[in-house]
Amino acid sequence: MALTFDYKVRDRSGGLVEGQLDGDSMALVVRKLREMGYMPISVTPKSAVHLKTEIKIPGISDRVKLKELAVVTRQLSTMVDSGLSVVRSLSILAAQVENTAFARVLLEVRTDLENGSSLSAACAKHPKVFSNLYCTLLQAGEVGGNLDEVLSSLASTIEKQAQLNRTIRSAMTYPGVVLTVMLTIFTAMIVFIVPVFQNLFQSLGGKLPLPTRILISISKVVTSAWVLLVIAVIIAGIIGLRWWIGTDEGRRKWDRLILRPPVFGPLFHKVALARMTGTLASLISSGVPILESLDICASTAGNRTVGDVLIEAKNGVRAGRPLADPLREHEDVIPTLVVQMIEVGEQTGALDAMLKKVAEFYDQEVEVTVNNLTALLEPMLTVIMGIGVGAMVISLYLPMFSYVTLIHN
Repeated sequence: MALTFDYKVRDRSGGLVEGQLDGDSMALVVRKLREMGYMPISVTPKSAVHLKTEIKIPGISDRVKLKELAVVTRQLSTMVDSGLSVVRSLSILAAQVENTAFARVLLEVRTDLENGSSLSAACAKHPKVFSNLYCTLLQAGEVGGNLDEVLSSLASTIEKQAQLNRTIRSAMTYPGVVLTVMLTIFTAMIVFIVPVFQNLFQSLGGKLPLPTRILISISKVVTSAWVLLVIAVIIAGIIGLRWWIGTDEGRRKWDRLILRPPVFGPLFHKVALARMTGTLASLISSGVPILESLDICASTAGNRTVGDVLIEAKNGVRAGRPLADPLREHEDVIPTLVVQMIEVGEQTGALDAMLKKVAEFYDQEVEVTVNNLTALLEPMLTVIMGIGVGAMVISLYLPMFSYVTLIHN
């Protein structure tokens, strides 16, 4: 069953036309309208309820992934470099993209361009899709007349960020799966198996070994009404923690705290440094002033501790100091390697090139660290799961050995 779409288009004389059209997807409807000689302005699914009505979940169905943004930015760069106008390029991209929410945003950006807005200003109206960094780089490209080059650089930056996120996510997937399986097995044994053995032990009588008594006590707690209170406390604690992290002071303390753990702390630190240096390199190479670049980097570094250092560095640069000098005062946050590369870049006039090299270095460091952590965690978690299950099984069968010995005696 085809979907019904409401559309607004302009005809060849520039008049506004509204109507409805059936189609299997938004892309096909946009293509059909263009074949009819219209210039689509907006195409949205009709709100009528039927079997294939699109279900929109705020924050999920309207979310644009970094990978999608990177692909569209790369394609837009290629089209602009080939001589196509930005308006024409956005129309083509809106018809091709599969994400209907993203297609709608691209059409709205194109409409703003037709009404005389700049590309950066039109994108700034959609902060959930286009970040402050994205819009600032677009503005720099428009002012400098090298929009295609800026789009290409921006696409590379987003691709690296998406790759960084995938690397971290892949590292967390295996431990998460193993821990979930481990908790499921333990919970199933404690809830269903241990009570059966408990009834058997009570019928046989006698004193149970300490490990067995501990396991039975845990089972009683888990299967009692107290477990609901424990779950409620845990949920309340998680909600409270998320609220605290959402505050300015809480976020600052949390970001400082996650840099300290011996295993994951260095990983999070390297991720923040890779993001900071890569973003700063893109901004400077695109012609964005250094003070504005540091402001944007402070908000996009992903860690408030690193961001605070960049704000202090911006104040130092405003006072006439080289960028490397204020950064050198925070060696616990900004490593000596980064400071030295920035200092060389400032002295040679190739700061953006040096920052790109630092970003590439930390990207590689993150990948190596993630691979090492994965290689270390896989056998460790397997051993822990085996020890846990084995300890539970032994605790359950220890009394059986005692009963067998008594029977033989």
